Amino acid sequence: MLELGAHMSISGGHTNAIDRALACEMSAFQLFTKNQRQWRAAPIDPAAAEAFRARWEGCGLKRLVAHDSYLINVASPDDAMWEKSRAALADELVRCDLLGVPYLVSHPGAFLASDPEAGIARVAEAINRIHDELPDGRAVILLETTAGQGTALGRSFEELAAIIDQVAAKERVGVCFDTCHAFAAGYDLRDEAGYVATMRTFDETVGLANLKAFHLNDSQKGLGSRVDRHAPIGEGELGLAPFASILNDPRFAGLPGILETPKKEDGDGEDARNLTTLRGLIRQAAAV
Repeated sequence: MLELGAHMSISGGHTNAIDRALACEMSAFQLFTKNQRQWRAAPIDPAAAEAFRARWEGCGLKRLVAHDSYLINVASPDDAMWEKSRAALADELVRCDLLGVPYLVSHPGAFLASDPEAGIARVAEAINRIHDELPDGRAVILLETTAGQGTALGRSFEELAAIIDQVAAKERVGVCFDTCHAFAAGYDLRDEAGYVATMRTFDETVGLANLKAFHLNDSQKGLGSRVDRHAPIGEGELGLAPFASILNDPRFAGLPGILETPKKEDGDGEDARNLTTLRGLIRQAAAV
């Protein structure tokens, strides 16, 4: 089964995110390394980074991922925005390495006034430049499947595969599969046949070996809507069946499964409820 958790706030310090995950009895969690709505942030204090790593090593949690800033767009055709985004993505990777976070989830970006092929080339170029500048970097970029709103890349497995194909250090990239996004992009996961077909297509294009994490979110909008609106597990258009399929698929055992479902400022209650729903599917898979 997946190691289950949710996105946790770093309010008050990165270490607090670990304590919040433990309080909700998670085995995995996701965090931002800084305020995701700002381009720049103060460097992480080395003592704080050491405290985080020490707390992580002794806490008993099994999987940890970070998510980068939503401002980053390394698919942009605008040179100034592309360079600003590339530098910000590099900084996110440095921050991950300081904290000991092995994976950084990142949206591929939007090609805007250009075209998908040009956008794909821009993303790969940015990643290659970053890898060249950070030859000893350890954090792996996980390109996230997207709903495909506007000109956003990542709406198809083929687009993700095309980016990875142009990255030189392929061991330093992977994919995060978001259930809401994939469904909104047109991949029907709602029954067993659709799930099997979707995962077969993913394997034939991207490769299941490159799938390193899941975002487990139901969808407020319908199949192929290309609208990114998350819903609590089992309360959206996806229903429970896709989550049962993923949770009971032995190919994904041990991967992080992260909730990004709607919640209030103090969302422990919502996270606990969604995690209970997911865990129930492991026990009751045959009945779904």
